[in-house]
Amino acid sequence: MKPSEETACGVTPEEFERFTLYCCRSDNSVDNLRRAELLGFGGGVRIAPGAIVRIGANPIGENSFIGLYCYVNGDVRIGRNVLIGPYCSLPAGNHKFDPATQSFATKRDAAKPIVIGDGSWLASGCTVTGGVTVGRCNLICANSVVTHDTPDYAIMAGTPARRIGEIDPESGEYRYWK
Repeated sequence: MKPSEETACGVTPEEFERFTLYCCRSDNSVDNLRRAELLGFGGGVRIAPGAIVRIGANPIGENSFIGLYCYVNGDVRIGRNVLIGPYCSLPAGNHKFDPATQSFATKRDAAKPIVIGDGSWLASGCTVTGGVTVGRCNLICANSVVTHDTPDYAIMAGTPARRIGEIDPESGEYRYWK
């Protein structure tokens, strides 16, 4: 069966094919480094395909990684050696309810920065809300929603995230609480 010679999105079939291959095959170190460089980040920063990173002049620490299809927007500061897994969301801004219009569309809260500490890992699907500082060397478990600051070496999980353990800074061993 021959692929259709038409596209509904306004690109040529050749462009469509190249873009499809790019999306499916470009999650590798070389392309992730190049993507970060195109966005103005150096120091070994890697950005996977589909990630939206709009943080202005804020730096991303050296050797950090932003995973597939992440959304990082506003006053977000990412430390060194941070791993952000796929589908994570770090939106520093927030909408505010407007009684006059009965909607959230017309008012914005002042953005509060998000800070991700050096050496932290945000597993797949995490959300960190505006105004939160994730401590140094944290493990934020998959699909957690972090709504308050976390201490260094914490293991956080849930919605809203709560501390379920700690990481031994000397051995790297995880200690889960009962």
